[in-house]
Amino acid sequence: MLLDKKIVVVMPAYKASSTLEKTYKEIDFSMVDQVVLVDDNSPDDTVNKAKSLGIEHVIKHDQNLGYGGNQKTCYAKALELGADIVIMLHPDYQYTPKLIPSMSHLIASGLYDVVLGSRILGTGARKGGMPLYKYIANRVLTFTQNLLCKHKLSEYHTGYRAFSRKVLETLPLEKNSDDFVFDNQMLSQIIYAEFNIAEITCPTKYFEEASSINFSRSVTYGLGVLTTSFKHFFQRLGLAKFALYNFDKKNAS
Repeated sequence: MLLDKKIVVVMPAYKASSTLEKTYKEIDFSMVDQVVLVDDNSPDDTVNKAKSLGIEHVIKHDQNLGYGGNQKTCYAKALELGADIVIMLHPDYQYTPKLIPSMSHLIASGLYDVVLGSRILGTGARKGGMPLYKYIANRVLTFTQNLLCKHKLSEYHTGYRAFSRKVLETLPLEKNSDDFVFDNQMLSQIIYAEFNIAEITCPTKYFEEASSINFSRSVTYGLGVLTTSFKHFFQRLGLAKFALYNFDKKNAS
């Protein structure tokens, strides 16, 4: 079923030199066609490490553009390469590459347009080391977002995601933030466009080398998430002045 689908894994990287090799070596290359790593002007040797591992498509930003800005470059390159399915995998080894086949099959089947690796499904989040304040914030924000977006997801904050080509070609991603809230703006757009979303249980791994934003950045992110969700709610009510999305959702899905 996947033989006629080109699968590209994209890695938005920042200071990932110590974890990149472990992540890369767990990718199933019997299914994955190409890997794209975009380095957001890291001060370490992430780029050299990526090239030494044989990653063909390595892009380095001349200045730090932020997590959202990094993803924009990742997706643009994946589409340029002709990807049918794009998997975003963080190179910090927080998410296991072993889920790539399952996530790809769910999209290749035609049943889903987006697949999220959820840390909340099951009981692994806290066991895997997710800080208590992040777990509580995740649950509160997700509950609020489900109400405002009229949807039902176990979490909106995972960084492990798979997309069909149509999703990435439809969404106005360049209009989104270059910061961490990009992820939530993208999910809000996906829900608004009525794309089908699947979730799959993903083990949680928190350790010293894994990337994580600090408390103050988490607060900024949380406020951005709430702003996005309220804008989604008001746009759903037909209040165009709150619109985030300049596309016709009837033609999206």
